[in-house]
Amino acid sequence: MERRPRSFYVLAAFFGLFVLFLYGPILTISILSFQGPQGGLTFPMNGASLHWFRDLFEQQAVGDIWGAFRRSLVLGLVVMVTTVVVSVMAGLAFRKRFAGSGLLFYATVTALVIPSILISLGVGLIFTQLGLKIHWATSGFGAQLTWTLPFGLLIMFAVFNRFDKSYEEAARDQGATAWQTLRYVVLPIIGPSLIGVALFGFTLSYDEFARTLLTAGSYNTLPLEIFGMTTNVTTPVIYALGTLTTVFSFAIIAAFLMGAWIMGKRRARLGSDAGLGL
Repeated sequence: MERRPRSFYVLAAFFGLFVLFLYGPILTISILSFQGPQGGLTFPMNGASLHWFRDLFEQQAVGDIWGAFRRSLVLGLVVMVTTVVVSVMAGLAFRKRFAGSGLLFYATVTALVIPSILISLGVGLIFTQLGLKIHWATSGFGAQLTWTLPFGLLIMFAVFNRFDKSYEEAARDQGATAWQTLRYVVLPIIGPSLIGVALFGFTLSYDEFARTLLTAGSYNTLPLEIFGMTTNVTTPVIYALGTLTTVFSFAIIAAFLMGAWIMGKRRARLGSDAGLGL
């Protein structure tokens, strides 16, 4: 067996430290969330139990945890759907290279480099000047789209840039309309990429803080609620909440990845059947 060079172990150790840096805080919070009823916010732990997880489902003296969770969930789903639909439409439009498309592209990507708090402030000011109510479902929704849409657009531009147009031409030769070509040819082919856009849209919205800070109005989303709890909650219940939301986030990511894997297998099977003339 060939001996590995010393550089391999150096790089492996560096990678291990990188992973520890990424997930160490999450692991620490998860451990502290399993403390006993007399536990505090720091080590050493005082007992071990599920007390603080049970406490999450009881009436809280401060905050509106589950209301904030429902708002973040609904907002994330709406942002996800909007991001997918607009990204696909924009990707299809940019294939035509219409006048001003380059300027529009750079204007969209610029939203990624503008400080998030300025976006939040700007959207809040626009709604105020127009006499509209600042609310998580309106101004908050708009502010979060400035964060999710650029990612969706970049993914769709990359997908359509290498999309083989011969599939569409073959469908049209068979008498398919433009809508049928989109529905039965284009969308199934780019399906896994759409799942990636949806994942970006939901996860970026679900935990977005800065762009929601000045646009949520009177009702907090979950990130704002957790931030508020850090100023007045002195028990590990906040760690239990962090652990549950982290598990939920990983579950969502796993579900999206499973969907992408299933769609990839289905597309490969259909391609194989088509190649065999079935």
